[in-house]
Amino acid sequence: MLLFDKPLELSSNTALQKVRRLFQAEKAGHTGTLDPLATGLLPICFGEATKFSCELLDADKTYVARLRLGQTTATGDAEGEITSEQAVDFSQADLDAVLMRFRGEIEQLPPMHSALKHQGKPLYEYIRQGITIERPVRRVVIHELVLNRWAGVEMEILVRCSKGTYVRTLAEDIGAALGCGAHLIALRRTSIAHFKLADGYDLLRLTAMSDTERDACLLPLVSLMPDMPRLNLDVVQIRRLAQGQRLGLDTGLPDGKVGLYGPQGFIGVGLQQACRIAPVRLLSNIARQAATMDLTEVVEQ
Repeated sequence: MLLFDKPLELSSNTALQKVRRLFQAEKAGHTGTLDPLATGLLPICFGEATKFSCELLDADKTYVARLRLGQTTATGDAEGEITSEQAVDFSQADLDAVLMRFRGEIEQLPPMHSALKHQGKPLYEYIRQGITIERPVRRVVIHELVLNRWAGVEMEILVRCSKGTYVRTLAEDIGAALGCGAHLIALRRTSIAHFKLADGYDLLRLTAMSDTERDACLLPLVSLMPDMPRLNLDVVQIRRLAQGQRLGLDTGLPDGKVGLYGPQGFIGVGLQQACRIAPVRLLSNIARQAATMDLTEVVEQ
């Protein structure tokens, strides 16, 4: 896995394809879309790691966002047409009180200009046709909301939030609560779970590297799940899991996902429930070869 610093004006998929070609990878996927307007941390998984990228789906994320106060737009960000303008007239005390209201568990209405799907189509396709879809509000958690700076009509905030949070919507809602309106003009993702942007690599730097130097930037697959409990299995147990069977084991571990390891290292993820282990995702060579080979020969991917 690579921690990639996505540049401005590239879609997440375009960035993914550029990185995939640099690493000459047949299979690659990213973990968490960033709009072209947004920059920052975009973890990219290669090969077998793409099967385990979902481990980041529920992770908290941190952003630094810049807001333009006194204006609202059709899209909630700088790409949309300005729909209203109002005077910016509030005090520091007013701002502190408003930010306090948006900390903790809050409700958000997902924006129409988003990739959220309705009947298999992204919402933005409907709004482009002038169709507005009724969306249920969702509950998200703002773990941290810090004012970095405020000067005139611009404000910068740091947001650490749960999955499913729309920072663009948060910016609009803060502007509405202040009575002047606001929209997002810049967004940079600085962390996902335990991964930090400071440890990432941008396209310019990667392009200048040799193949060997680029390979040294990659993190092992198990870095996706550093806090997952570890369960060591023997060859017979691995073969049974690869055949789709469950194992009856008193592991002493709490119920939930566990990292599965064989004699040669990581082999997949299982789910423990009431002293029974079921396979969730296994490395492809485990599932393909388990029935016919000595699994002690399988090497860690």
